[in-house]
Amino acid sequence: MRVLGIETTCDETAAAIVGLSPAGKPEILSNAVLSQIAAHAAYGGVVPEIAARAHVEALDRIVARAFAEADLEPHQIDAVAAAAGPGLVGGVMVGLTTAKAIALVTGKPFIAVNHLEAHALTARLTDNLAFPYLLLLVSGGHTQLLVVRGVGDYLKLGGTIDDAVGEAFDKIAKMLGLAYPGGPSVEREAEAGDPERFDFPRPMSGRPKPDFSLSGLKTAVRLVAERIAPLSDRDVADLCASFQAAVVDLLVDRTRAGLRACREAGVMPNALVVAGGVSANQPIRRGLTRLATEAGLPMIAPPLALCGDNGAMIAWAGLERLKLGMVDDMGALARPRWPLDELRPKP
Repeated sequence: MRVLGIETTCDETAAAIVGLSPAGKPEILSNAVLSQIAAHAAYGGVVPEIAARAHVEALDRIVARAFAEADLEPHQIDAVAAAAGPGLVGGVMVGLTTAKAIALVTGKPFIAVNHLEAHALTARLTDNLAFPYLLLLVSGGHTQLLVVRGVGDYLKLGGTIDDAVGEAFDKIAKMLGLAYPGGPSVEREAEAGDPERFDFPRPMSGRPKPDFSLSGLKTAVRLVAERIAPLSDRDVADLCASFQAAVVDLLVDRTRAGLRACREAGVMPNALVVAGGVSANQPIRRGLTRLATEAGLPMIAPPLALCGDNGAMIAWAGLERLKLGMVDDMGALARPRWPLDELRPKP
């Protein structure tokens, strides 16, 4: 069983083929990703119109590369999956239209994948993880805690009431004159900084409902940066280190509340999973690993190549749905918003 997956929800043009070995083990046969970072760096963030045009120009050759790396022809796959949202709708339409065309030409089933579900199921691709598990989804546009009970079956425990974690990293980086994307830039600067120099707030800490808030922390960093300006290299490193330390503490505290909410809901998770682009941050991984150890659970994070947006996660989510007979027709629409808890499991 082999599925082609196409991802175009933001600023990565990606295609991959994922299959199952004769023994039923997941295999990534190819995973082609073209980043648009250089095209958006001058703007300090993703420009939707530029992203959509770049997807149009690149997607055909990225799909061709995925087939070449897998040493397969289009008729040798079993289904075509594409991210149908949430995301920048112009880009989503590019991937969705291309996937539908390939499915029509090859006569293969088409599967419209929720981009967030693809992140949520990546731990099953990499670690063969059984349901249920607690997922911390952290990316540029999303920060939420969910119980993953099955394919299409998600219980949202909490989410951000303002900025997503990745968005906060990007805004802090821009504020401090660091390169885009902000997450890796802040993490690099923080390595040389003092995380205790500035005592930034940990919003929502200690509250029973596992929600998140980043705007107050972001404002606190801005006020300190304005007060001590002009900033030296040491100031920038210490601001980054202190901000990142606050984010780690906040995520650990909110995830601890999520574990309590799991128990209250009668759910015993098999693992703590972190996914999304921000899951590449090493201090965040270490903090969550300590929390998981306290809770007696394994902590699972995707390999770095699968943290950001990629086609392999779309292909895998499509394969999971294909196995359950959860396929879509050609009327599936691009969805700029598509909450995970609006999905429905197979009856």
